[in-house]
Amino acid sequence: MPHDDTFLLPCVSGGGVEQAQRVETEGAISTVSNAPSASNKSRHLPRFALEEKRVGFVSLVGAGPGDADHLTLGALKALQSAQALLYDALVSEDILALAPQKCVKICVGKRGDRLSVSQDKTNALMVRLAKKGLHVVRLKGGDPSVFGRVEEERQYLEAYGISHKTLPGVTAASAAAAQFSFPLTHRGEARSVTFLTGRTKDGSIDLRDESINDPMASLVFYMSSHNAAHIEASLLQAGRSSQTPVVIIENAGRPTARACSGTLKDMAALVAEAAFEGPVLMGVGVAFGHARLALSVSVPVKARLQA
Repeated sequence: MPHDDTFLLPCVSGGGVEQAQRVETEGAISTVSNAPSASNKSRHLPRFALEEKRVGFVSLVGAGPGDADHLTLGALKALQSAQALLYDALVSEDILALAPQKCVKICVGKRGDRLSVSQDKTNALMVRLAKKGLHVVRLKGGDPSVFGRVEEERQYLEAYGISHKTLPGVTAASAAAAQFSFPLTHRGEARSVTFLTGRTKDGSIDLRDESINDPMASLVFYMSSHNAAHIEASLLQAGRSSQTPVVIIENAGRPTARACSGTLKDMAALVAEAAFEGPVLMGVGVAFGHARLALSVSVPVKARLQA
């Protein structure tokens, strides 16, 4: 395991502007040592953390898409008992405020091609803090099991003998469906839903699978707006109708969410027109034609692009 004392950590300010700051992990750990003793703190720990408090414990927690209203009760309890908090860049300030004041908070977020902390360093930091006997909360945007690298982190923790528990969160697709009142599946129209990512290790997206090209399948693309043109062309080439409804949502589940809708043949143009800056979901399928964008702020799109 790496023994670096210094990690370069990207942090997100309240205005959403990335800043880089160096966090001395030894200093962070010594700060935690001044927190209330384990005996005084034990009555506040959730049962699963209490059982492992002497040797450290890691909670892998889903924070949902950003709004604190989407936190589960289990996530709230974990946050309130955290002694060290390693959080994603998209976790909101109101959620971070739920952790104890003396909890050490370290941003380990990843934002596409922007300055990020490597997964290896995040793994090493989790183990290092847990071996100090702390309750470490690894707070992830959305649901840890949906493009959250949670299995990589579980395997790493187990390799070093660190006990852990995973607490689910609301994934962005579910939050978007509730916010804009559309179904992900719908009887007679959409019999399945598939989540896909536009960010893979080699940068490719394979859309040749027959299930993806099923007209009754709802497709939700995470982290894929930069590949909108490729996705549009690939789906059309595979046989998806050019008139298939699409919905494109930025900051799903947050009060600042923006959305636009159209058809598959216009998807790339809609993304370009909207000039999104936050995290974007793209939904392709008949079910997304039910989206009620008037229920939230919508992106003004100059042209619906004539058929």
